[in-house]
Amino acid sequence: MLRLAPAAQAFTAAIPDADLAALQQRLALTRWPAEPAEAAWQYGSNGDYMRRFVARWQDGFDWRLWEAQLNRFRQYRVALKRHDLSGGDLQPVHVLIEPGSGDAPRPLLMTHGWPGSVFEFIDVIDRLAHPERFGGRAEDAFTVICPSLPGYGFSMPLARPIGPRAIARLWRDLMVEVLGHPRFFVQAGDWGSIVSSWLGADFPDHVAALHLNMVPLRPPLTRDSPPLTTAEKEWVLRVKKLQATEAGYHAIQSTKPSTLGFAMTDSPAGMAAWIVEKLHGFPRAPADHDPPFAMDHIIANVALYWLTGSMVTATWLYRAAAETGDLAMKPGDFVRPPCGFLLPPWDLVPPAPPGWLERGYNVVHRTNLERGGHFVAMEQPEAFVADVQSFFAKQSL
Repeated sequence: MLRLAPAAQAFTAAIPDADLAALQQRLALTRWPAEPAEAAWQYGSNGDYMRRFVARWQDGFDWRLWEAQLNRFRQYRVALKRHDLSGGDLQPVHVLIEPGSGDAPRPLLMTHGWPGSVFEFIDVIDRLAHPERFGGRAEDAFTVICPSLPGYGFSMPLARPIGPRAIARLWRDLMVEVLGHPRFFVQAGDWGSIVSSWLGADFPDHVAALHLNMVPLRPPLTRDSPPLTTAEKEWVLRVKKLQATEAGYHAIQSTKPSTLGFAMTDSPAGMAAWIVEKLHGFPRAPADHDPPFAMDHIIANVALYWLTGSMVTATWLYRAAAETGDLAMKPGDFVRPPCGFLLPPWDLVPPAPPGWLERGYNVVHRTNLERGGHFVAMEQPEAFVADVQSFFAKQSL
């Protein structure tokens, strides 16, 4: 049975018709940029694909169908106290919940990243909450809890930037104080893996185990730390080389996100191109291929940013993390709960060599996928669910 504190208010996604009509008008007025001949995706979002994308968004894509997918699940909005601010301001947070099958489904907190949303998990929520419907056992069910990061989607408005470690405190309060789960499991990728790492480091009495599908926090490296192995040194060089061509967005969003925000807020096609390029580049799709996801799924994710006006505030997380230093552990930081990793080969950060993750995490499980990139739950939902189930089957609350 789902137990909720009075602070949780039932929520239904219902974008006004006028907002959808205004979006159509803006899409119709799209101005297309010049592009080098036969550029494919080497220079960024491909013009041919983006023309097809915008045409589909205008004629054929039905937001109401995707809105209905959200509304199949229980949704709530809750105001959580921001402990990172002296005034203790309240932050509205949107959370999607699917109670699991059986008598004792285990609580599983799942957190998305950028440029994702709760739509990343739309194909795996039922599989995790109701495994018996997919050939599994009801006793392996989870109650799946998917909050939207502050400043993302329906977790609006965001008045001031907030860093990953402060969000981790919000998630602790959400799970323990609002939802009544003193012990729970955690799964995440991208920014979610950073937030969840701090959740495990700062609140190990509440986090029973973590499953992450990205190489997360940089471990504490001091003069007293064991020296880097040859494999670790080579891996660090590979990461730097890859990020030199793929991480330009990170430099902008962690320094001058508001400048970018004027364009992102004024042009839905421009905002879409900024996001779509990541859905091609993060899975490292071939330059002559489209992104490896259904176009309507990508449009739904992009539309959620546009229709909630959350694109700019979402990028504030990068600036906040840079200012707080929340991307790296300090001496003494360690994620003590059991940790499992599911690492795709073509991620923005390649799978780390043995020993690197163990510097900051209690690693008890690791799966290296043979294919795929950053958005594992979207790209390989079956493999994702199987590894999550396998890992948590060995853990206890």
